[in-house]
Amino acid sequence: MTSAPCSATDRVCCASPTPGTTASDAAAISAPIAPTSPRPAATTLNVSLPWRSAWWSKTGCPTARPPGICGVITASLFPSPRCKTGSRRRGEKASAQLDTRYLDWALADFSGYLAADELYDGPFCVLSVVDAHRQRRLRCEVLDHDPTQADILWFLARVKEAVTQRGGAVLGITTDGSPLYPLPIGLVFGSVPHQVCEFHVLKELTKAVLHVLARLRKRQAAQAPRLPRGRPKHSPEAQRRHRRAVALTRRVAELFDERHLFVRHRLSAGQRAALQRLVQGQPQLRALRAIMDEVYRLFDRRCRTDTALAKLTQLRQRVRRYRSLGRSLDKLHSPNLEKALTFLDDQLLPATSNAVERGNRRHRKMQKTVYRVRTQEALRGRLALDFQRDQQAQGREETLGVLHQTRE
Repeated sequence: MTSAPCSATDRVCCASPTPGTTASDAAAISAPIAPTSPRPAATTLNVSLPWRSAWWSKTGCPTARPPGICGVITASLFPSPRCKTGSRRRGEKASAQLDTRYLDWALADFSGYLAADELYDGPFCVLSVVDAHRQRRLRCEVLDHDPTQADILWFLARVKEAVTQRGGAVLGITTDGSPLYPLPIGLVFGSVPHQVCEFHVLKELTKAVLHVLARLRKRQAAQAPRLPRGRPKHSPEAQRRHRRAVALTRRVAELFDERHLFVRHRLSAGQRAALQRLVQGQPQLRALRAIMDEVYRLFDRRCRTDTALAKLTQLRQRVRRYRSLGRSLDKLHSPNLEKALTFLDDQLLPATSNAVERGNRRHRKMQKTVYRVRTQEALRGRLALDFQRDQQAQGREETLGVLHQTRE
């Protein structure tokens, strides 16, 4: 290998025995690059606007200062006043009309007979009074505690005041068997007939009779002989014990399946035949059904209260003979049973409190359909709206009738 020296101004030249490599120009072999526009840089305006901000104290519609930089709309610059739709609860307007316009409508043709009851809704209690014949609710009161006789006294006093101011008079009142009502009714209405609901009294007596029937079934089931495990033996004694056990088990099952025949008011011919088969050879069961028949005869409208009380005295003496029935039939000695016969002397006095119970059922259905946080104010508002709906029911029916006639 040879080399030759060069001056500073000359190019450096090198000779090598290896073949030389020369790199081509990159611009000649690479693909052309498409031109791109420059990306704008982030800029922040740092100048003051010539107009006043939305939260200035002297603007026409001052709004609150935006709470942050979340990007949502936090204020409205519309110069009109704020919409009031939905700002007031619907029940407040209806509640204000209960003591004036609604009572004027409800007591316009007052029948004179009331039905009162209490309804428990969670921690609250709703006291209700209804016109028994017109089926119109007169007043409701929502309590945040269990009612006392003082609450009942104050509630009935308000009802009497509203009735008296509109020229009416209370001729009778019907309640359930609660001990809260007798004393307040006597203090507010005096010697007005007080009827205890017939349905509640019969319900208690029916439960007592079914309880006695259950004890008799258990007593018969205990008389069944105990059978060993497996198939019965071929001896005559074992076969007899097996047949007796099967018969008693079947009889107890029939008594359970047909237990409603001992408390049912009216029986068909087939039901009476089935009942005769069940009580055959069982004097206690026959006496149990006879007691229920006598109880139903007490509430016959064809007799007076004195006659019914005389029949009740005979029934109580008859029940004392059947000591084996136990003390479950002591409900016949309840004073509520005597008060449940008051309606026999007054043909217009309702025997049951179904009028107020209908309103209670409506309230329970309303609470299930439209659920909301149950507060005292919410319950009052819902009841007020329901009262207003009852008041407008006749107008709605007339409007619907006119529309149907027009379409026809």
